[in-house]
Amino acid sequence: MKIIIRFLLVPISLLLTLPLFAQTANPSFKIQQEHKLWHDNIDKEQLRLLALDGKADDIIQASKDENVNLEIADVMIRQVDLLQEKIETDSALSGQMKIKNLRSLESMIKGYNNHFRKKDFPPSMAPVLFDAFVKAMEYDRLNMSITPVIAENSYGVGNILVECFLLPVENPGVKESRVLLIRKYCELHPNEIFPILSSNPDLPFTDSLIITGGRKNIRKLYDYASGNTVLSSRIRNSNDSLISMVGRIASSKSGQLYLPFLDNLINHRITIADINKVKDNNLEYYKLLVKTRMDYAARMLPPFQDTALEMEALTTMLQSKGKDVFVREINALHDKPASVRFKILDPLTPAELYYLIVLSEDEIYTSSYLGVYERIFQRMSVPRGDSLIIQMHGDYFRKFIKMAAAYNKLDYFLATMDKDNAATIMKAFIIGLERANEEDAVDVADSYSSIFDKNPPLAAFVLNEVKWNYKRNLINSDKRGTVIYHLMEALFESADTTQAVDLSAKLGIPPVYTVSYDSLKDDSGRVIQQVFFYGDEDKDGQNSYQDFLKLFLGKPEWKVTLNPTKEWIWIQSIKGKPVWIFANRPLFGEDDPDDKAQHHLDDYLYDNKLEPTIYIHRGHSYHVRYTLKQLQPSAKIVILGSCGGYNNLSEVLSISPDAHIISSKQVGTKSVNEPILQAINSDLLDGNNIDWLPIWKTLTEKFKKDPVARERFDDYIPPYKNLGVIFIKAYRNAMGEED
Repeated sequence: MKIIIRFLLVPISLLLTLPLFAQTANPSFKIQQEHKLWHDNIDKEQLRLLALDGKADDIIQASKDENVNLEIADVMIRQVDLLQEKIETDSALSGQMKIKNLRSLESMIKGYNNHFRKKDFPPSMAPVLFDAFVKAMEYDRLNMSITPVIAENSYGVGNILVECFLLPVENPGVKESRVLLIRKYCELHPNEIFPILSSNPDLPFTDSLIITGGRKNIRKLYDYASGNTVLSSRIRNSNDSLISMVGRIASSKSGQLYLPFLDNLINHRITIADINKVKDNNLEYYKLLVKTRMDYAARMLPPFQDTALEMEALTTMLQSKGKDVFVREINALHDKPASVRFKILDPLTPAELYYLIVLSEDEIYTSSYLGVYERIFQRMSVPRGDSLIIQMHGDYFRKFIKMAAAYNKLDYFLATMDKDNAATIMKAFIIGLERANEEDAVDVADSYSSIFDKNPPLAAFVLNEVKWNYKRNLINSDKRGTVIYHLMEALFESADTTQAVDLSAKLGIPPVYTVSYDSLKDDSGRVIQQVFFYGDEDKDGQNSYQDFLKLFLGKPEWKVTLNPTKEWIWIQSIKGKPVWIFANRPLFGEDDPDDKAQHHLDDYLYDNKLEPTIYIHRGHSYHVRYTLKQLQPSAKIVILGSCGGYNNLSEVLSISPDAHIISSKQVGTKSVNEPILQAINSDLLDGNNIDWLPIWKTLTEKFKKDPVARERFDDYIPPYKNLGVIFIKAYRNAMGEED
């Protein structure tokens, strides 16, 4: 039975109100019995097309544009029907050729259906696809290559067409067309170039694609240039200076040490020999990284506004070396005299110390930060904060100010310069966030709680600047800037907790001050917690674990069970509401027994359909990344006993956007961790919501009696004051709505 459009002469406005298709017999031509199967197959594909929008009716809804839908219907129903008739009644065609053409037509519609709404295959391509098919069919009848048709059409059209001319005899242009389609696909998806070339390294255009893909993604170029493959050889032998340099670097055992200097290498500002002189000396190599970063930072400013190649590789290496060589050592020596603890910093300049601070936010201890900060100004010939920011070309200055606020050094920093320059610095801190990256905006948001608590006049100044920038972006119709500053205005006004500000309603995000008990329990009414411990050579993790156990052992409301493998424990409430806590034991030794214990516990929880809603990290900050890798979307409360730097916060929220995060400016301490956990568990046993304001108020009163514990408690940031977290949630929500 044929499918044809009726009402062809009816105006569009009326046509939109009527069913478009009806199955009717067309008596104008007779289908030969031996051809009937192929005609039926085409009709089936047409019916399948009509049902692809989810409704098996006679209307196509492939697009919001009704004109596009009508065009698709006209081509894939009416014009295909007419083409079937033309093929069947063409006396110049043999029976075999008719079958071949009908088979090809079926393949065309099937290909369109199979790729319906997929990337690179927009439904609106139907008219172009049909016209290209007719042209290719004519070429194929003459045994001519279809390659010219493939060449003049999009990848999506060509991809479908090639499959139409394989049987029973393959068109002579199919092989050439497939190669051409590879190029078209790579032009559409340059990030896929190297995976494709790795399987097809000898294409006629391999060298040009290597250049295209390599300049688009140097990291992938580096990865594929290493090793001993045909593709890596092609990369190393490229005539392009950038490609050949990356190939040379990648083939070296020290390639990762050269990559941060790629831009200077290809511009002949430095040589491999220069890097070789320092690469095995941690101090000199770090100094070269800092010098290069400062050069690159200067180039990013007007009038150059140039971003160096592999800036990310440079930053990553600078961060890694800073932490590995310097920060972790002064952290580890936290109980030693300053002359011993900070001796490793003696050869470093203020600029080199500056990068230690801004690139180790997630690991540097409070006391370590203070020691580095003091040495920056001690080593400046004229200790002025504005001079420091100018020397650093403003690189990471928002991070520096945010951290100074967090560690109560912002007032000191601003006092090193005259008032006008201090005001200018703080204006620069706030302005221009519409052009900055998300991390900069988070740093500004994150700083406000500390500023509000320590310097109310400065907080008022910052809030006023935010309001001014909001109006500026509103006038300029800058949507991103308007969103950023509107959110900040709401967040900063909420910092005064004596004023009732419903951030949830105002920003369209989940509650900030409370976590409902119902959201924490599973279908069986249990609240599941998972605690991560790490065995350390200094016994810190083992001691933390023992202190944690004391919260439960011998307590009438809790039962502690050690699992048979002795890798983890299970703590159950035996009074009050059901609360189950699972914690791995900290195990130190070869082959990373911590990792095995944690993953065996993960497997147990998964196999038994136990989904934790509370995750607790205990241990040094450099272990946090391992905890975050095991975090699940079910997380509602995440307690990080270490610095909540942007990367940590962002990663948590990418896994569980609604999570409430408690973070600390330094490694967690038992004198604070235990009372926080006790307060949370007490509410859970009673079936209460977790209400952060009264919890924090009670803890503040408790720690007043212990000055040392109070100082450490002040390093902990409750969820409602974690403005960086709230900003990320609200910003992504708002930008998602606008998109």
